[in-house]
Amino acid sequence: MIKSTLEEKKGLLNPEKKVSEEGLERSLRPSSFSEMIGRKKEKHNLSIMIESAKKRKASLDHILFHGPPGLGKTSFAHVIARELNAPMYVTNGSAIERSGDLAAILTGLEPFSVVFIDEIHRLRINIEEMLYPVMEDSALDIVIGKGPSAKTIRLDLPQITIIGATTKMASISSPLRDRFGMHIRLDFYNDDELFLMINQKAKILRIGITEDASYEIAKRSRMTARIAIRILKRVRDYAVVNNSVIISTEMVRFVLDLMGIDQIGLDETDREILKIIVSQFENKPVGLNTLAVATAEDENTIENVYEPFLIKKGLLKRTPRGRVVTATGIEIIGKKI
Repeated sequence: MIKSTLEEKKGLLNPEKKVSEEGLERSLRPSSFSEMIGRKKEKHNLSIMIESAKKRKASLDHILFHGPPGLGKTSFAHVIARELNAPMYVTNGSAIERSGDLAAILTGLEPFSVVFIDEIHRLRINIEEMLYPVMEDSALDIVIGKGPSAKTIRLDLPQITIIGATTKMASISSPLRDRFGMHIRLDFYNDDELFLMINQKAKILRIGITEDASYEIAKRSRMTARIAIRILKRVRDYAVVNNSVIISTEMVRFVLDLMGIDQIGLDETDREILKIIVSQFENKPVGLNTLAVATAEDENTIENVYEPFLIKKGLLKRTPRGRVVTATGIEIIGKKI
């Protein structure tokens, strides 16, 4: 574990902590591949890589996870570290501002450590370039001084594994992207997988739930694990307040109505996006910037949080000129063109 004053002050590095099992709200993250719902192909490929690394007594190759938010990129990183029985260190691409920050992180690592960089697409270019020799040669090049008298010192590092996660694969430069030995895209879950996941998490939260209630949450969770768990927790809160030991379908529907989530998982912002395109722009192509202004939402939020689900459900489509609502989307929001 690194005990650098810089990291403690800025919170750049957070060593994985053991979570007490005594509390009701213990971590809901899976601790092994066997506890992860779905993702059979991904788990199989990673298991082969991990077993090979163990037999070769070498570090695991660098891995890049990409895809929409809330689909398990961070959970995979934690499980990989546990499967390797290796220390894991967590940071964020936006938190590493200077080369000294990265050097402070890397020079104190134990052999075969796992470094998880969330939002890796937000790394500054100078930090990204420092990672190249780290990933290829287990070495860190540090420039001392400026101008003609500047010198480069190479520090040898132990073998480590860098796991990156991003929702913007296209924003990662080709040189950095190519240095990852495995690229894994995580797609949306189906309702059956979310159903199993909700039942699993309900047991951890120590509350009963009927099968119909589990499926009701699953089909209204935007095909996203993080949202399914969030809804389960809110329904759990309602059940606790009302002294209920079993979550029923009626209870789920009542809470989801309070949250403004409809039968297919659309929330108020989803519906607002569709309605604005259809009613204000007569379903003519709308650019992302215009849509962000009209909805008072950030462009990145619309593009990375709302659009993927709307497109996956066939309610919205992108054209070279902008976003338009599909016939299915028009029918759902009750507009006729």
